[in-house]
Amino acid sequence: MLTLGFVLFACALGLYAAGSDLPDARQIDLAVLDEKPDGSCRVRWVDPYQKRAREASYHCDAGRSSLLKAPQYADSRGYGWESGFMLTEGPDRGNLEDLAAEPDLGYADGFLLSGVPLIALGLIGGNLRALPRVLGVEARLVRRATRLSEAAAWAAEDYERAVAAVREAGRHGDLPRAAGSGPASPLVTALWLLREAGPPACETAVLGARLTKQLHGLLDDAAPAAGLRNRLQAGPAARLNAARAVAELRLLLAESERNGLPERFAQTSVDLLRGQDVDRAALAAATDFARDPAAYHRLLEQLTRPESSVPPPTSSPRRGRRWRRRG
Repeated sequence: MLTLGFVLFACALGLYAAGSDLPDARQIDLAVLDEKPDGSCRVRWVDPYQKRAREASYHCDAGRSSLLKAPQYADSRGYGWESGFMLTEGPDRGNLEDLAAEPDLGYADGFLLSGVPLIALGLIGGNLRALPRVLGVEARLVRRATRLSEAAAWAAEDYERAVAAVREAGRHGDLPRAAGSGPASPLVTALWLLREAGPPACETAVLGARLTKQLHGLLDDAAPAAGLRNRLQAGPAARLNAARAVAELRLLLAESERNGLPERFAQTSVDLLRGQDVDRAALAAATDFARDPAAYHRLLEQLTRPESSVPPPTSSPRRGRRWRRRG
């Protein structure tokens, strides 16, 4: 429909352009010497090029006011009045313009009047067809879920990194039975970092790994709802999957915010980053180890068990452009 409208519009422009090639003409007054009811008349006008009055047959406007027709027109000679166009260039200048020989611009008007509504209807229909795709955009919700997934993954990765540091330090040295003088060994410092984070850090890390894996699949399915461009490129099946994924994401976000999970993930990451200042962490670890060395031995024994490892937030390969429409 839209294509047909543009074709008619182009035809109208072509006819208008063809009509613009007519010789120039100017409007003049005509004295109507004789007129019939159907509009056939004989007129007289002054030809400025031949410098004389001329007469010719003409087709007057039969529907014009009777006050412009003889004998009611205020002309002492008893003639009527009409207007016409005289050619001002070319070999026929001075002649009246033959309206019957002009390109019929009525066709151009018809094409234009037919094409414009078709164009408008095509644009409106296309927008209505695209409306279901546009209404499914939930960019803000997807961004919130992405931030939650990143925070959960960081918490799990930071805790796994701290545990790996303890195991790496344990391979290079044993935990002393009593406190020594000076800064603590790398193993004591790594254990101190986990003691400072506390037992909730392990629970938060496990929860973060589980939540990251769950959100990863939902975010992949919800990719068409992440923006208008993605939504328009998605096919019907992908849009349906995206709607379901968005509904599940909304429930997960509500539950996570109700339980304060974003704050827990952020706090766990902050607690596990305290060891970046190595010198200060070593001194604090030595002081804490001197106060309760048995606690460090218990923690080391617990972390060296196979089941103490936090499952990493494995990310399945993204399906990428699976949701895009097939051409």
